[in-house]
Amino acid sequence: MPGFLFFLFCFFLASSQHITISFSADTLTSTQILLTNQTLISPSQVFALGFFPGTNSTWYLGTWYNNINDRTIVWVANRDNPLENSNGFLTIAENGNIVLTNPSMKKYPVWSSNATTKANNNNRVLQLLDTGNLVLREANITDPTKYLWQSFDYPTDTLLPGMKMGWNLDTGVEKHLTSWKATGSDPSSGDYSFKIDTRGIPEIFLRDDQNITYRSGPWNGERFSGVPEMQPNTDTITFDFSYDKDGVYYLFSIGSRSILSRLVLTSGGELQRLTWVPSRNTWTKFWYARKDQCDGYRECGPYGLCDSNASPVCTCVGGFRPRNLQAWNLRDGSDGCVRNTDLDCGRDKFLHLENVKLPETTYVFANRTMNLRECEDLCRKNCSCTAYANIEITNGGSGCVTWTGELIDMRLYPAGGQDLYVRLAASDVDDIGSGGGSHKKNHIGEVVGITISAAVIILGLVVIFWKKRKLLSISNVKAGPRGSFQRSRDLLTTVQRKFSTNRKNSGERNMDDIELPMFDFNTITMATDNFSEANKLGQGGFGIVYRGRLMEGQDIAVKRLSKSSMQGVEEFKNEIKLIVRLQHRNLVRLFGCCIEMHERLLVYEYMENRSLDSILFDKAKKPILDWKRRFNIICGIARGLLYLHHDSRFRIIHRDLKASNILLDSEMNPKISDFGMARLFGSNQTEANTSRVVGTYGYMSPEYAMDGNFSVKSDVFSFGVLVLEIITGKKNRGFYYSNEDMNLLGNAWRQWRDGSALELIDSSTGDSYSPSEVLRCIHVGLLCVQERAEDRPTMSSVLLMLSSESVLMPQPRNPGFSIGKNPAETDSSSSKKDESWSVNQVTVTLLDAR
Repeated sequence: MPGFLFFLFCFFLASSQHITISFSADTLTSTQILLTNQTLISPSQVFALGFFPGTNSTWYLGTWYNNINDRTIVWVANRDNPLENSNGFLTIAENGNIVLTNPSMKKYPVWSSNATTKANNNNRVLQLLDTGNLVLREANITDPTKYLWQSFDYPTDTLLPGMKMGWNLDTGVEKHLTSWKATGSDPSSGDYSFKIDTRGIPEIFLRDDQNITYRSGPWNGERFSGVPEMQPNTDTITFDFSYDKDGVYYLFSIGSRSILSRLVLTSGGELQRLTWVPSRNTWTKFWYARKDQCDGYRECGPYGLCDSNASPVCTCVGGFRPRNLQAWNLRDGSDGCVRNTDLDCGRDKFLHLENVKLPETTYVFANRTMNLRECEDLCRKNCSCTAYANIEITNGGSGCVTWTGELIDMRLYPAGGQDLYVRLAASDVDDIGSGGGSHKKNHIGEVVGITISAAVIILGLVVIFWKKRKLLSISNVKAGPRGSFQRSRDLLTTVQRKFSTNRKNSGERNMDDIELPMFDFNTITMATDNFSEANKLGQGGFGIVYRGRLMEGQDIAVKRLSKSSMQGVEEFKNEIKLIVRLQHRNLVRLFGCCIEMHERLLVYEYMENRSLDSILFDKAKKPILDWKRRFNIICGIARGLLYLHHDSRFRIIHRDLKASNILLDSEMNPKISDFGMARLFGSNQTEANTSRVVGTYGYMSPEYAMDGNFSVKSDVFSFGVLVLEIITGKKNRGFYYSNEDMNLLGNAWRQWRDGSALELIDSSTGDSYSPSEVLRCIHVGLLCVQERAEDRPTMSSVLLMLSSESVLMPQPRNPGFSIGKNPAETDSSSSKKDESWSVNQVTVTLLDAR
């Protein structure tokens, strides 16, 4: 009966107003209606507009991707006013607005654009564009600035390319994202919102109701301060943030129409940038937040720095101490930190922090015309000023922002953050050794220091060269270590004694017995062009790596321990003690080190092709890794591990084997690097336990991540993950199959059992691979990642299986961590995070022999 009444209503409406039920593909005119079983399709058939069912027989009008079978809805008109049944339709009303009507409902209309009131609507059309934008316009006008109404002005939970979010400061109209009540089933307004706050320097806040859960950080000209993953504009994606007297807006655009990308706020409060992968018919997570503990708002409280690569994650800014030490020791840093020394306005200095997410900027002073030196002078004169920074980092930095209250919600990044200058008592800055004078004086000091150092080095080299020639003419004795590479023997002996270890406990020989060249700091400064940004290769858990060139023309890589963090000193010592003993073609070579004042540097051989992950996970670069090269890389890593576990003088467990720690030379030969977390075993030791887990999630074995037990089989598990990543070109920690419950290991295991394992091969390898060789490598990889350590092969067995087709291999069992969720929480703080990262943490290790 209701259906019959609806038919009569439509018939009456069509008779009285000359409305028809037919319409063109992408446009609805004022004489047409759109029924619940009909759709508008954009000109290139990218998007569709139509009705979809909700819960309890409700219906909604929305827009979705037309060519994706699993309907992905990007906009909903009547999200909080659903149709009670399917007897509804969309039309252009007499007043010129688009209206959603259901004659069986008392409310009329159910939803309306409420854009204009015009007596004559005959010349108006509703059109769905290929951008996903639904626009109401005059039939003869296509100028976007003259649209009467558009859906892009009313986003729901999704931001599409070209869609703006922000504020029109002239009209007061604001656009933001609001989550669904239940993603996929209930589109009504949920609890989470993602909205720009225009106070101070604008930034975007994610809120659960009124409670802030995440902050983007202010826009710095290239990206948001709290999103270092945002790369500057590329051919693929462009980010834009505009801020002027008329409005504040954020939007992004995609360079290719073939790429489908969207930013979504889920009902669980997670921001996701998703990209459609046609070959797999699935959306992949390109980026998301909150991705780790440090993304949580105010995680470490006032003056606290959150570092997801550390354990615990919270540290105080230099010159501060925990406010509540008991809570701090229990891993609760929310109370933050307090000053060690009270400020003395006329004498205070500034501590320079690098690569940080700027503190919350809601209540700050900002001036976009001032430079950094003017900003320092302004802050110094204001005794209430607690910190200052540049607003933008482009073109060397510009603008001035100063804080007068507590510094809230800061975090430390390996790379990509900003410089921040924090006000401290002069004595605290002097103790830290960071030098807080004016920028001009610092630069002058640096220039003078480098000039004098260069003169001394040149003079020293002349003297050494003269003495060396004289010695050679007198005697036939071998020349000693190169002059500029070695400090005085007294200094070397002193430093080596500091690093000496207990032979009884470790079985190691004394550092005094090691012939390790000591580089002069000025030599390294010259080689790296004063650690210039142009020579920066990357950044790891405890410092930055630079490229350098010695005076004789040899290229080197220099790892410089960060002065702004106390993390990594033990790892630095550990790396020297271990790697100096190791000589193998698949291990990176250590040339020497430098220990001078607050500087700690390691000098390595330079690897032309950098790290494996920089190529393997880069769509543009990965094609150079054909199957032959990938197989050689797998075998090379295996040989290096075998040497560490069995063939070297000491048995060494690496504990942080991952793609970024595999370096590639000019011929793509792999070399294992970064031994800061490695542990040395005695000849009879096969297993140990630690109370602090270090390493990288996605590569850590279950027994290590959950119970702290590590052995050679822990490295075998990491190797298995690497093998599968090299084969597939996918990251284990970030790759989820379409049902979102399996990571790379789980998907590889499923396809192995289904007999479709060859589908795992990275398509960028083309037809260069041998199917039997690929299957053998997948088989080996799955054997290595088995859940039980005792089921995994040793590296000697792995190499045998890789090199011989006749070896009989056992069938693999279920892999560890084969679903894309967190492992069960343990007492280790570092096992409580879902994202992958390295944790630099000094551990207390108990060695147990079997």
